[in-house]
Amino acid sequence: MKSLDYYLRNARFAKARAFIRPADVVLDIGCDDGSQFESLRGVIKYGVGVDPTLTGQRDSDLYSLYPGAFPEAVPEGTTFDVITMLAVLEHISPAEQARLGQLFHDLLNPGGRVVLTVPSPRVDDILHVLVKLRLIDAMKLHEHYGFKVEETERLFCAPLFRTRVKRKFQLGLNNLFVFDRV
Repeated sequence: MKSLDYYLRNARFAKARAFIRPADVVLDIGCDDGSQFESLRGVIKYGVGVDPTLTGQRDSDLYSLYPGAFPEAVPEGTTFDVITMLAVLEHISPAEQARLGQLFHDLLNPGGRVVLTVPSPRVDDILHVLVKLRLIDAMKLHEHYGFKVEETERLFCAPLFRTRVKRKFQLGLNNLFVFDRV
């Protein structure tokens, strides 16, 4: 990853961190190398991450990372206080997106939260330029499904969830959503 990739990733981590309470157990979908968990060291109780790019399971004192796709890669019988999915929703096919609300609800403990970041559709054009200029790596840019940000709330709606936060950041190019499990 390049410097700008790290900056953008860390900005998403900072937005999510505001909604993670001390001693939470966190599931991070699209966890990459577990960097978000390291950024939460001293805050969370434990983390579980799943990512299809992992080549094998990785364990530390703070987290376990599992190769594979959600929900299959999540260890059976585990529940969480928070599920994060930062810059991942747009990589999930529409058919799989439709299942997320129920799947997340089933994995969350009472009082649990979902924290998502979703880029604005304009971001794809900007990312293509940044890739050509070699300022970012734009991993998996080709996997964007043209997701419409306004559809996010529909995926996590009543009676399973209540919207807590819906706001733009990074000059309106990114969106933060937080949903509370009902």
